[in-house]
Amino acid sequence: MPHVSAGGVKLYYEEAGQGTPILFVHEFMGEYRSWEAQLRHFSRRYRCIAYNARGYPPSDVPSNVEDYGFEHQRAGILAMLDGLKIDKAHVVGLSMGAFATFYFGMKWPERALSLTLAGIGSGSMPEARARFRQESEAAATKLLAEGWEKSADVRGVSPTRVQLQNKNPRAFAEFIALVKQHSAKGSALTLKGYQALRPSLGEFKEQMAKCRVPTLVISGDEDEPCLDASLMLKRHMPSAGLVFMPQTGHACNLEEPELFNLVCETFFHQVESGQYRMRDPRATPERML
Repeated sequence: MPHVSAGGVKLYYEEAGQGTPILFVHEFMGEYRSWEAQLRHFSRRYRCIAYNARGYPPSDVPSNVEDYGFEHQRAGILAMLDGLKIDKAHVVGLSMGAFATFYFGMKWPERALSLTLAGIGSGSMPEARARFRQESEAAATKLLAEGWEKSADVRGVSPTRVQLQNKNPRAFAEFIALVKQHSAKGSALTLKGYQALRPSLGEFKEQMAKCRVPTLVISGDEDEPCLDASLMLKRHMPSAGLVFMPQTGHACNLEEPELFNLVCETFFHQVESGQYRMRDPRATPERML
């Protein structure tokens, strides 16, 4: 079983294709299989790697909540690159994985060809911090008590996930079936150690302003917790482009795989051809006319 060691924690991965590497980093209710539509598409021209974060079997499930902090999550991306002898890669993250991708890019920008931050921002804006932490703690307690078998159906019909159920019931059923296979312990510790405690995006405004790594921010326009954060990233990162996907919720790569792939592929081509540009200072909103 292929794995990479991240500080003694084994991270399971799968890969397909050859060429410029793309590393996919999954969301809280996702896993490596959540990226199947992307691996099938991009592996025709790229070396694609998708891995499971700590706490998501067949990756290891550490027992201490301290082993799930944001530093460990971003270090997992670095460990994947080092373990697979990859100097630089396009790093694509969704939600929890987008936070890890962002944190990774702020610390090790020299290791990223580009950053794609999809569905990023839940609980990151000041007005939502306390509520997000409380909900994460409560969800962790409930998971430990009931397990994913009972919790998956309830969490799967949140305000930002019903879009997938409405658009594609078959894809939604497959999504829920995979979630029910997750480790309740690993997910609960992820909620406690990472989701509830991770630093706000706004704490990195100085690093954002200096960032020159090509960055693509993607959000569904019905992913309400991520809208303001996505705009904030666009406004503070001269390297960031922003895409809103219409009538789309949180799991945008599952809801609209063809559009997601098209947007990412266009972005990758701009980066690789040297045509991706930083924001022109003249485009800053100092005046309206």
